[in-house]
Amino acid sequence: MAAMNVAAHRIQVNDSRFDEWLRALEPDVVIFDRFMIEEQFGWRVETACPNALRVLDTQDLHCLREARHQQLKKGGDLDLFNESALREIASIHRSDLTLMISQFEMQLLNDEFKIPAAQLAYWPFLLDRIQSSVPSFEARRHFIMIGSFHHAPNLDAARWCKQAIWPLIRERLPDAELHLYGSYGEKYAGELNDPKSGFYFKGRAEDALETMQDYRVNLAPLRFGAGLKGKLFDGFETGTPSVTTPVGIEGVVGEGLEWGCAVSDDPEVIAQTAVALYRDQSLWQKVVSQGRLIAEKRFARSTWEERLPTVLSDSIESLDGNRKAHFVGRMLRHHHHRSTEYMSRWIEAKNVKRI
Repeated sequence: MAAMNVAAHRIQVNDSRFDEWLRALEPDVVIFDRFMIEEQFGWRVETACPNALRVLDTQDLHCLREARHQQLKKGGDLDLFNESALREIASIHRSDLTLMISQFEMQLLNDEFKIPAAQLAYWPFLLDRIQSSVPSFEARRHFIMIGSFHHAPNLDAARWCKQAIWPLIRERLPDAELHLYGSYGEKYAGELNDPKSGFYFKGRAEDALETMQDYRVNLAPLRFGAGLKGKLFDGFETGTPSVTTPVGIEGVVGEGLEWGCAVSDDPEVIAQTAVALYRDQSLWQKVVSQGRLIAEKRFARSTWEERLPTVLSDSIESLDGNRKAHFVGRMLRHHHHRSTEYMSRWIEAKNVKRI
């Protein structure tokens, strides 16, 4: 943060000194990192800086990920209107603007939850120009899976791959290995590390990009999730083709572009695609080139970086009109902020008394 000339300030929850600090700072824009931060600090920001633009950065739509997780575990229809949605959608309504990294999720918010378009802005991952000087097909070996095990979709993908997909790949490629990387995975090492089958748990990768570029194929068999998947973007940057699922590429490809190889939820199709990429240099190069095209056309930093200031300034100019027009947000702020405010003040008073 300091290297980017961004000042950092440590704050405490349930502490009115935050209000005083924010009031003195007088920001034009306040960004909340996910809905639970807006829940905690939204009322304080509105009280201390009523004219500041309040922006929610969702990162991904949590209620969608939770709905897919429950559907995977229990079957049945997808229930978007779950407990996570009650909190997350309310936070979106209370905010002046919500940044979304997935156009699919923007459409879902509009269609299913009736969020006004003026309150949503598309702000995807930003990639620099993809370097061409990455290891060649011949210089690479084996398969990689990568992702924090603190994130439930990654643990599920690793288990599913080990049980249903990797045996099919290993049957066709008996000398191949899969190397599984991820932080917070030590307690799963006994379950996931199986050298006899060529399935190795490697723990945390010190540098994800440097690690990935040594492998020939990136496996990302995600059965649930939301937002954009960072591991696929690591594949773009390192010239490593990814074999994934429809959930994996959601929000990535866009109209008029193709992934370059099969995308499926079927273990057999995933295995066939992975083996074909591993063996066929021309197919491998085609998918790598397609990934570079997707990255440059849809996520180039040079295209998007200059747009955010304009999005924010436009929202500031229309702030009063949008707030007046969006009565649901005003109503939710009134009821939620009052209850949250009084609970926070009670906790603060209790803590002071205890001291």
